[in-house]
Amino acid sequence: MQYDRTVIAYHGCSQETADRLLAGEPFTISENDYDWLGRGIYFWEFGPDRARRWAEARATRKGDTAAVVGAVVQLGNCFDLLDTRYATDLGAAYSVWTKALDEAGAAHPTNEGGDPDRRLRRRDCALVNWYMDRLEKVGGVRYDTVRSVFVEGPPLYEGAGFHQESHIQIAVRSPACVVGVFRPILSTR
Repeated sequence: MQYDRTVIAYHGCSQETADRLLAGEPFTISENDYDWLGRGIYFWEFGPDRARRWAEARATRKGDTAAVVGAVVQLGNCFDLLDTRYATDLGAAYSVWTKALDEAGAAHPTNEGGDPDRRLRRRDCALVNWYMDRLEKVGGVRYDTVRSVFVEGPPLYEGAGFHQESHIQIAVRSPACVVGVFRPILSTR
């Protein structure tokens, strides 16, 4: 399914990285084995405050200055886990993937808990990467972006279905989908 939809998205990073991106250097595709949505350039869709919070937590760990870059992202061919079709497909792929791991005698990656900014989603990452690679090799289908919602943080109030850190995240697998970058004006409240 082609998404002709364009979204405004935000990338949390260091000030040094922000300056480079705003000067026209390309984004670097993250290939960490714990990235939730597999390989890609990570953005918070319409989430400047969440990007800022993540960048601040990262800056505290790394000892640098937090920054946020805004981007115009064309979703292209999007593997959208907010659509039940894609969620169902990935769920079905999981059993095929685990069977392949078992047959190869390979270990099953695991997701690890921790605070929202330090969760290690190795199982999710490995499955998404495996499935995206398989779809491209076997079916000739290449996805430009992967998109999902993540329910995170404490409930807003007792019994709430809303959580403090919930967001929609996009992993851009095709850098050409980032059609522009800008310096956002962030709220200081």
